Amino acid sequence: MRMLREYDDLRLSPYTGWTRNHWAALADHLLLSARRYASDSHARISFPGPPGGYGADVDGLEGFARTFLAAGFRVAGEGGRDPLGLMDWYARGLATGTDPRSPERWVRLDEHGQAKVEAASIALVLHLTRPWLWDRLDPVVQEQVVDYLAPAIGSDYPPINWVWFQIVVEQFLASVGGPYERKDIEEGLALSDGFARENGWYADGAERAYDHYAGWALQFYPLMWAEMAAGDPAADSRLPVYRERLERYLHDAVHLVGADGSPLIQGRSLTYRFAAATPFWSGARAGLATPGPGLLRRAASGIVRHFTEHGAPGEEGVLTLGWHAAWPPIAQSYSGPGSPYWAAKGFFGLTLPADHPVWTAVEEPLPVESGDYHLSVAAPGWLVSGTRADGIVRVVNHGTDHSHPGTHLTDSPLYARLGYSTATSPVLAGEHAAEPLDQSVVILDENERPSHRTGFETLLAERLPTGTLIGASRWQAHWVTPDGDHRDHGSGRSGTVRLGPWIEVISAVRGPWEMRVVRLSAPAGERPGPLRAGGWPLPSPGPAQGEGPDGTVRSRVIAGAGFDLSGVTAAENSSPLAPWTLVPWCATSASALLDTWYDVAVFLGGQEPADPPVLSWDGPVLARLTWPDGTADVLDTAAVLGGPIIAPS
Repeated sequence: MRMLREYDDLRLSPYTGWTRNHWAALADHLLLSARRYASDSHARISFPGPPGGYGADVDGLEGFARTFLAAGFRVAGEGGRDPLGLMDWYARGLATGTDPRSPERWVRLDEHGQAKVEAASIALVLHLTRPWLWDRLDPVVQEQVVDYLAPAIGSDYPPINWVWFQIVVEQFLASVGGPYERKDIEEGLALSDGFARENGWYADGAERAYDHYAGWALQFYPLMWAEMAAGDPAADSRLPVYRERLERYLHDAVHLVGADGSPLIQGRSLTYRFAAATPFWSGARAGLATPGPGLLRRAASGIVRHFTEHGAPGEEGVLTLGWHAAWPPIAQSYSGPGSPYWAAKGFFGLTLPADHPVWTAVEEPLPVESGDYHLSVAAPGWLVSGTRADGIVRVVNHGTDHSHPGTHLTDSPLYARLGYSTATSPVLAGEHAAEPLDQSVVILDENERPSHRTGFETLLAERLPTGTLIGASRWQAHWVTPDGDHRDHGSGRSGTVRLGPWIEVISAVRGPWEMRVVRLSAPAGERPGPLRAGGWPLPSPGPAQGEGPDGTVRSRVIAGAGFDLSGVTAAENSSPLAPWTLVPWCATSASALLDTWYDVAVFLGGQEPADPPVLSWDGPVLARLTWPDGTADVLDTAAVLGGPIIAPS
């Protein structure tokens, strides 16, 4: 955005140029632009576009509650200084929205589940701005707000990040002398403890659901609740645990931001965009020793600058459904025109005053700007490779599918692909979204329908002494005829299932390369169809281009032993990054052989690939890998796989 360039400070922020002034100006721009779409009473902000899946009433509430986050963060960090009159403006909306007699009243928590989400944002801001808003409300309005929030008590909340919405609302009610149920808070805290995984990570519920919610919700709310409940022994005893988890998580999270500021393009609710900056600000507010404040701000500012330089917000100052500019297919079934404003959580850093270290420290480089790295992240089963030359971060995925081991669902393109990166988007629209092509290993049935992998078993994710990453998974190939009625929340679909052979995949990752080796197994007499391996989905301006939109990114698949076909499939309007997506692949022309190793080298990088890694076999078990940089690794497939497949008889 041109209006922000006047604030650039390359001394303080040598990587982004961004300072607190940029963040404040962007927040003000979004908030003032949103007013054009407000109702006369300010209770509803209804952004342009078709109604969302939950209807116009919910859309208007979302528009209020989510922009209210940005307004609250803005005023809290200024110690109540409010030149835009934000608190008075939103106070009027609060009075009307919570008035049960008003024709512009809000959808109540006991009328629609989405109101439970928005209520948490309202409660959170009322806490953060209490001296300048809540304490100045008319007692009648205070009573209305309490009555509006009270249906949270004893209510059912999905056992995912939503439990924090109930905890935050009831904790606020307790803080203002309203009704609340201690049992709800205690049970929610206990449930959320069950989401904790290795090295500070959280899963979004019981499934292998790892995505941006791990940071912008599951790391954010525990610390905010502990702050709201300060002095309560339960909160004070949990705070060190929450801080420790966040600190460990952030050491991984800073490795998942590309040099251009792009977050990992993986998981649902991508339209929340720079909400991905939230956990970095949480770390600063918590006063963590590491990562340092200069690195935290570098990550957060890089993320928001990435979006402002790619068309978000648009010319009218509106955040549309999309990633960069508007791209409606990115929506989930719960998404409406006000939904993108959960991006306001990315402004959480504005709660910190201008003299806070996160604003005064000199920016430090992201890990991907400091050098190449290889990182194994145990909880989501990710092999993370960052390369300084092109600034790309890649994740090879052997642990996340938004499901459980042993299920047989369709593959969600947001979770179950074999790879995600900061430079590519999975194919999210069109035929190849539902039928895996990009970053996949599939068997084709007699109708050339690809199989799915959701429900796979994670076998390994580790880093060798040479730095090379090794990961593996196995699954029973399956084809699903989905049930007709399905609400898209980002996970795979159930339906009528047909099972096929077992597939084992081992990935060896080094720099921009993955060497992928594949083996099939099946009962005696069963013959699989052809085997196909898909590579990175490359954004492209046209169907015949061989590189990314700016000519700096390339995707290649180099077929190895067993594959005799290769090609590139062009998919139009299939991702938010470019008009076309090009997916390289290789395949067998005939039925794949059982108990035979196939291999393929998969590349994503900013330069034309050098000689690919070379794989040779020393007997049936040991594979020898020689990488373009001269590193040699020995891959013991028996040790990686942990034993033979037990196929059904």
